[in-house]
Amino acid sequence: MSAPLFLVEALPVGDAHTLDGPEGHHAADVQRLRAGETLILADGRGGSALGRVIAVRKGSVDVEIVEREQVPAADPRLVVVQGIAKGDRGELAVQAMTEIGVDEILPWAAARSVAQWRGDRGGRARDKWAATAREAAKQARRAWLPVVGGDPDCSTKQVAARLGGAGAAFVLHEEATVSLAAAALPAAGEIALVVGPEGGISDSEVELFTATGATAVRLGREVLRTSTAGVAALSVLSARLGRW
Repeated sequence: MSAPLFLVEALPVGDAHTLDGPEGHHAADVQRLRAGETLILADGRGGSALGRVIAVRKGSVDVEIVEREQVPAADPRLVVVQGIAKGDRGELAVQAMTEIGVDEILPWAAARSVAQWRGDRGGRARDKWAATAREAAKQARRAWLPVVGGDPDCSTKQVAARLGGAGAAFVLHEEATVSLAAAALPAAGEIALVVGPEGGISDSEVELFTATGATAVRLGREVLRTSTAGVAALSVLSARLGRW
């Protein structure tokens, strides 16, 4: 089993470090690491350090730094515009897409989104997505944390502007004739992918997005749920880009 990963604000500069706070509690009291075991410290911005536990106390562990690594940022970046879904489907999508390797997730208030993020509720829901992405990144041993959109929810006009500035933009749509597996991809920049909510993407939204240069694409004959469509599309792109 690979070493567990713990997130820190900044990597230690010396050869020794005490991991405390919530991550230290998790290492010492939940995972119950023991002296001699290894762990990974990561800053979520590509930096990581392999460490060996040398002492364990309640709520903290002392670590000897063994090795350091800086993982470059992915290029092209994979950005998913995820339609806000009801229940836990959005969080399931965020969790799985983070494990797959998404670089940024933008919550989108689509016309057919049943759930609405307004006021304080929007901020709390966005923070829950960010927390889900953080935990999934730790589980997947990711050196880079995905960015979860700064706004609680993006409007359709904001999404259209983002798509217009991408190196390539794709809208998952069941009636599309172009396959994502065959669509042209840029060598660098940003690849944006739009995933609709439970009710799908409206005709007017598709028209607006394609007017910015986005391409409507399909994955196959099957119609996928909003919680799995982005994962499937990211898998296709990851293989095509050589990430896998």
